[in-house]
Amino acid sequence: MPLDATPAALVDSFGRTVTYLRLSVTDRCDLRCTYCMAEKMTFLPKRDVLSLEELARLGDIFIRRGVRKLRLTGGEPLVRPDVMDLFRDLSRHLKSGALDELTLTTNGTQLARHAQTLAACGVRRVNVSLDTLDADRFRELTRIGNISRVFAGIDAALGAGLKVKLNAVASLGAFEAEVDDLIRFAHARGMDLSLIEEMPLGDTGLDRSQSVLSLRDLEAELAQRWTLTPSRRNSGGPARYVQVAQTGGQLGFISPMSCNFCALCNRVRVSCTGRLYTCMGDEGSIDLRTPLRTSEQATVEAIRAALRTKPERHRFDISRMASPAVARHMSALGG
Repeated sequence: MPLDATPAALVDSFGRTVTYLRLSVTDRCDLRCTYCMAEKMTFLPKRDVLSLEELARLGDIFIRRGVRKLRLTGGEPLVRPDVMDLFRDLSRHLKSGALDELTLTTNGTQLARHAQTLAACGVRRVNVSLDTLDADRFRELTRIGNISRVFAGIDAALGAGLKVKLNAVASLGAFEAEVDDLIRFAHARGMDLSLIEEMPLGDTGLDRSQSVLSLRDLEAELAQRWTLTPSRRNSGGPARYVQVAQTGGQLGFISPMSCNFCALCNRVRVSCTGRLYTCMGDEGSIDLRTPLRTSEQATVEAIRAALRTKPERHRFDISRMASPAVARHMSALGG
């Protein structure tokens, strides 16, 4: 297919149009969250990771074919040196109107020193992963983390005028006793909070069947303490939102395990090595690095070939959490 001024949109075999790209810039992270990775990780050699220029070119190719939202992920994207250069490069698509949103998901530890620059690049909101407000439990969950750095990052982002959404992975046990505090903390600062079901990605050394918490069950419990009203809020992702009457804030539920939402999937993910994953809950992927180094047309043909094999739904099953459904760790694609 010749390249032209108005290339065809990216559509899979089930008629779902891709408008959202999650682009990983690194598999490295400065935390070791228990649900995300093993305590001792072997990270990719730098030679295997796409250059910032290659990542920018991939972003360009997807945007020209209808992607309207681009999220940079990791690992932790802000640990990659010079990643702000990539934000500056991609921000031109915001100025041209070709892109509606350029954003990122971060653990917040590096956010204090980058918040102002992100805002200057046209980033308007960020997602910050925060599963607890307790310093000791944060250190236990992340194995090495200091929660004060995350709080400083959140304050800096809000101070820079960025909207912040907190993401918290729900789990049995201590989290259930803390979730009300997370709701109050987020909403008191004008932040949305999304709760996420743990997914069976990669071997972390722990038995997820002992920690996975159905958000369907958790929502029923929360409804006994809070007045939850369905919201029409749509963030462009898989979250389903409710309004919390007592706080006036929004609470999101991302339920890949207990409530499949694949019929509305508009997303693809590219790893920092240039592998395109059309489904987070499936092993299938295709190499984009080789065609990217050949030509744009070869890259587009590879993308369209991958979309023809995009599965109808993911392989996750909440009744089978003891073993990973997918060998790939969450840190490879940033969730």
